[in-house]
Order: sequence, then structure tokens, then C-alpha cells
Amino acid sequence: MDLLLLLLDLVGTFVFAISGATVGVRQRLDLFGVLVLSFAAANSGGIVRDVLIGATPPAALADWRYLAVSCLAGLLTFYRHALVERLRNPVQMFDAAGLGLFAVAGASKALAFGLGPVAATLLGMLSGIGGGIARDILVARTPVVLQAELYAVAALAGAAVVVLAHQLRHPHVPALVIGALLCFGLRYMAIRHGWHLPVARPRD
Repeated sequence: MDLLLLLLDLVGTFVFAISGATVGVRQRLDLFGVLVLSFAAANSGGIVRDVLIGATPPAALADWRYLAVSCLAGLLTFYRHALVERLRNPVQMFDAAGLGLFAVAGASKALAFGLGPVAATLLGMLSGIGGGIARDILVARTPVVLQAELYAVAALAGAAVVVLAHQLRHPHVPALVIGALLCFGLRYMAIRHGWHLPVARPRD
């Protein structure tokens, strides 16, 4: 199970790093700026999660593989940006994939550290949305989680699947897969069809 969680974390790190690096290239940052943005997008949520559950030092800082995967994704995007851009709306697709992977991995790690179901679900969501928030703040954008189609709700749903399966003592691996797919599916459908929560409309 530890190996599976590590694999989920690293795959999520890679896809989130691509989303961060793509934003950096679009903002015309230099190579260092793109790498910083790729690392921030890929690891901020996991770092906050690990600090909150007492898993210190955070895995993203203690394990060189997180930095290596982030830099690899950043370099790939920087030098092969045209290839990445051939994918339809690549930032949102990679972001949706990272969101699903981090949401289920975050919830699973929180459960492994003995947190209750509500806290584990919320930390799973935080793991998913933290990187996107850091990425957007660094380029002076309003974070996607605060304005776009279903985002945090999708992460919350994916994390909830893992927690519910744990509470019902169902097999863990299928729950991780279902949770990640549910999160990705909700986010994809929200992007495609414009699903969103009610938006504040101040009176004139």
C-alpha cells in the first residue's frame, strides 16, 4: 500500500507539474520560473497535507523523487510546449488528472495517519486543490477553485469515495481507482458542459 500511495503521489506530481509549467510558458516565464511554477503546482497541496497530519518533513521536501519528477515535467513542457499544446486544453486536462490522483492519495494518507472520515475527506480535497491555488497565485490569477466549474467539489467527491470504502471495509485499491475516476469525470464534464455552483451576483 505504501508503494501504491507513492506511485499515485508521483504520477499526480507529474501531471500537476505539467499544468503548472504550461501556465508558466503561456505567461512567458524563463526556465527557472517555469520550473518553480511546476514544483509549486505539483507539491504545494501535498506539503500542506503532510504538515497538517504531522508527516514531517513533508514527502515532497524529504524525497528527491518529487523534485526530480517536477523538474522533468517542467523541462519537458518548456522544451516541447508545442507537443503539450496539441492536447485539447492541456492545462485543464492535466489539472483534472492531478486533482483526481491527489484527492484520493491525500485522503488515503490521512486515513493511514489515523484521521477520522471528515478530516480525511477534507484533507484529500486540500491535497487536490492546493497546487492549483499556489500556481494561480504565483502568476497573479484568481485561483480556479474560487471561480471555475466544479473543482473543489470534484476533489471532495473523489476523496469521499476512498473514505466511505474505508469505513465500509471495502477493498482499498478499487476505491482509489473509482474515486480518482469520479473526480476526473466530474471535472471533465464540468469543463465540457459548464457545470458550476451558483455564482455570487451583487445587487446594483
